[in-house]
Amino acid sequence: MPNIKPVSDLRNYSEVLKGIAVGEPVFLTKNGRGKFAILDIEEYEKTQATIKLLFKLMEAEKAIKNGDEWLSEEQVKKSLEV
Repeated sequence: MPNIKPVSDLRNYSEVLKGIAVGEPVFLTKNGRGKFAILDIEEYEKTQATIKLLFKLMEAEKAIKNGDEWLSEEQVKKSLEV
């Protein structure tokens, strides 16, 4: 169940922060409408990494559809400095 609190509860922010856990953000409302989400930093970083991965996958899919050349195994290793 989502943890939803009015933004005015931030006056006692330590109580609001206690409710944040990985995978369980706190949603803040203002005038009864959703306004902000507070995430654990680990959850935020995981979300950002997922977005970057999905973007790279979209680029790869587009390259395949456009018939762009594939990289050899050696080119990939060189580019990743492996």
